[in-house]
Amino acid sequence: MLFGAEIAPSWDDRSFLGDVYNEILHQDACQPATADGLVLFAALAVDDGIPARHRLRAVDLLYRAATVAERHLTETWPATPQRADLDSEARACSAVQSRTPDLLTRWSAECPAVRLALAVPAGVFPTDRTLPAIAAPADVHAPAPHGTGIGDYVRFVLVLGAQDDDRLLTVTERLADAYWTGTARGVPARARALHFIGQILTMVGAGFAQSRAGQ
Repeated sequence: MLFGAEIAPSWDDRSFLGDVYNEILHQDACQPATADGLVLFAALAVDDGIPARHRLRAVDLLYRAATVAERHLTETWPATPQRADLDSEARACSAVQSRTPDLLTRWSAECPAVRLALAVPAGVFPTDRTLPAIAAPADVHAPAPHGTGIGDYVRFVLVLGAQDDDRLLTVTERLADAYWTGTARGVPARARALHFIGQILTMVGAGFAQSRAGQ
């Protein structure tokens, strides 16, 4: 009902999802109810009845909720992020980690943009199950649409999952220098990579939403 035909003259499914997103991760901060709210977005992410652009947005929220502490560290370094709810952040992280294998069951059925989003939690929480799930298929790095660099970004996520800080730092700086301003060099390599991935998902998600608007 919420993502199908219009239910009111002024209905906008993107605004609706954005409002719910903001309630669950208000101002990019975890709250006591965040972990419970992530259950809804995990369900949306694997539902064929939900438009692909919204499935991507759902996975994006899961990623951001799971990485709040490390991403905020890049913005405040060398100071500690303020107003952190450590317990809520830990619960949100665990909620996403526990659902990552279920998210990856969508891998073979998704388009490249949504595959990129699905790859991210696999790289954040690497296991013997998650990394092979995004690396094994022959067409895993198929680029689309032209100029997005999705194949490069998925390979970057695989580097994150390999947990080699020296290599991760090298790849992060190369991509950041090519596309965006990087973060402070003193920030731990993993946190810098997670901050960069957030930028990637924002860019790919915006382009994908525009290309699929009206579908």
